Amino acid sequence: MSAHGVDLGHPVVVTAARPGSAMARINRAMALLNKTIVVVCSIALIVASVILSYSVAARYFFNAATYWQDEAAVFLLVAATFLSTAFVQAGRGHIGIEALTGYLSKRGNAIRILVVDATSLLFCCFFSWKSWTLFHEAWVDGQVSGSTWAPPLWIPYSMMALGMTLLTLQIALQLAAAIDGWRSK
Repeated sequence: MSAHGVDLGHPVVVTAARPGSAMARINRAMALLNKTIVVVCSIALIVASVILSYSVAARYFFNAATYWQDEAAVFLLVAATFLSTAFVQAGRGHIGIEALTGYLSKRGNAIRILVVDATSLLFCCFFSWKSWTLFHEAWVDGQVSGSTWAPPLWIPYSMMALGMTLLTLQIALQLAAAIDGWRSK
């Protein structure tokens, strides 16, 4: 079970920060932010399903064309997907290859997790930077989608950039906690 009550199928390595420390306060704030965002993402998923259900019903029963529903639902799904990644990472819920776990010692697994976290942090830093670049270009250039509705593209790009930034922060916090845990041993 993870700290969030979700069975993740593999052990979660949790290193707690010293109570009252700046790291503990940051971890608490991040956990609160993650929980709040997950509630908002859950609502976004419900709204997306209502929009798509409305679209199907409107076309079937009233022969009414709805030109905005697909993009609205996609924007909501993009937001829910990217914004919830930090919450999932907090519980180590992202897909991981655990083939080596059974063959490595406890220390070997801790090193493996440290290397994976460091690599993930580098990748997510790059992805966050590129996402913010996309957002900036869409904002400055006034880019819109190619549909009849033509909503601005900065909306999904901002959700992607914010979500990846939060994921990067979550990984950085976990990596810092792991390094702090190694130092205190």
